[in-house]
Amino acid sequence: MSLRLLPSCQTAARAVSASRLASSPSLAPPFPICSRYYATPVTVNGFKQLKPTIFGQPLRPSHPHLVKPDETTPGIPQKEYDRRRRELMERLPDNSVVVCVAGQIKYMSGRDYKFRQSSDFWYLTGFDEPDAAVILEKQPSSKRGYRMTLFSAGTDSAKEKWDGARTSPEEAVRHFGADAAEPISAFPSALKSLAATADKVYLDIPTSSKRARASSPRSLLKYLSPSGGLSRGEYDSLVDSLSSSKRQPLSPEVGRLRAIKSKAEQVVMRQAADISARAHNKTMRFTDPGVSEHAVAAHFEYLCARDGSQRPAYVPVVASGPNALVIHYTSNNQLIADGEMVLIDAGCEYNGYASDITRTFPANGSFTPEQATLYNALLGVQKHLITLCTEDSGMSIIQIHRESCTLLRKELERIGFNFPLGAGTLDTLYPHLIGHPVGIDLHESNHVERDASLKAGMVVTIEPGVYVPPFPEFPKAFHNIGIRIEDEVLVGKKDPVVLSASAPKEIADIEGSCQGLLGLTPF
Repeated sequence: MSLRLLPSCQTAARAVSASRLASSPSLAPPFPICSRYYATPVTVNGFKQLKPTIFGQPLRPSHPHLVKPDETTPGIPQKEYDRRRRELMERLPDNSVVVCVAGQIKYMSGRDYKFRQSSDFWYLTGFDEPDAAVILEKQPSSKRGYRMTLFSAGTDSAKEKWDGARTSPEEAVRHFGADAAEPISAFPSALKSLAATADKVYLDIPTSSKRARASSPRSLLKYLSPSGGLSRGEYDSLVDSLSSSKRQPLSPEVGRLRAIKSKAEQVVMRQAADISARAHNKTMRFTDPGVSEHAVAAHFEYLCARDGSQRPAYVPVVASGPNALVIHYTSNNQLIADGEMVLIDAGCEYNGYASDITRTFPANGSFTPEQATLYNALLGVQKHLITLCTEDSGMSIIQIHRESCTLLRKELERIGFNFPLGAGTLDTLYPHLIGHPVGIDLHESNHVERDASLKAGMVVTIEPGVYVPPFPEFPKAFHNIGIRIEDEVLVGKKDPVVLSASAPKEIADIEGSCQGLLGLTPF
């Protein structure tokens, strides 16, 4: 349903808003003096909530069942966000400025999709609203070593009537650790002033796609200040200042921090993996021959959402039979046949962190001897590779991948495969890399080198696969079978921790899940 805003709608809280702004010296006008300050306390299960919320995201006063004391976002305390910013600024030269911007709203059929925050902006602030930016100034003599100014849209009662609340500037300072809050319209002039005196300005130009070419600094201003506010001369002057040699890329600096997960992040990622693992378990029980792949995908997503997931981490793959030969099969629109294997590559996003799990199982609940033979060959390889995910091993993702090729070749030869063409034939059966870092993004920062040794605190996937096309050089018994087994692994100093361990992968456990022998229900 889409309705239109009547032009006569006015706020009744201007005087209250004005008095609150006047009492807060850290707030810079001109925020819109038009916000509602009403909310009804409603107690449920011992939690006092505010309905409707007066914030732009779940915070402790409005969502105590989600956000614990001292947390900024669920599972991540404010002191952790402060530590991230402090460590970032300590890595940069003196007189440096960091600029990071919020994500854009994306639209579908005239309405917006559910908003997802820009990953680096989320990592540094926890602020989950569009039309926002943050500037960090390195100040070694200050208590924290930096000064933080958060720019946001502020409150607007007319918009809130239709789309819900935005966080007020006062609350932005209080809950997100900012030293000051300013309207997003003030961002260009603030950036121009700081860029004129800073030695280095660290920022990234937003692009509509990760694969898009780098945009010009002009797109940054359009992105942040769609309503303008600068004269043409001022605009050009700011663009020129951003184009100078002062400008440095921010994402590599943040990426190095994001690579190592804190204890709090590890807990959230385990929760995300547990939600996805339970969904895999129950979806095995739900799946039967004759069911559509799309119904299986919908069931998985429903289970994750019911357990608190905010969104899927990616479009799920539900590939039955020969469809599993397509690595990223996401059409999910065919019927599952009796006797086929079903490959499900799916995971949820929970409290800002992605999960990524793949399981392959028989549609009718029982492996054939041929399916079991190929599956166990791959499973043995995967389990050994997981043991290499330690800091003490000194291994990198690339080295683990090479090991996976060596081991998988031996296992496939043992069960009847031949490789007369050398490595090329194995590439046909196993065409992808062994894994990737995972975190806030499904494929975490591209700024972690694949040939760099794994470090304790990293989270990576280990996902060998074998996909057998109906070619005469491969054993006919395995034709049209595609199998991938993927786990999330927390790298330890001496021992790895499998975050996705709750998802069954031994044949006995998979058949037990499919047949309901473990006491599981589909829901």
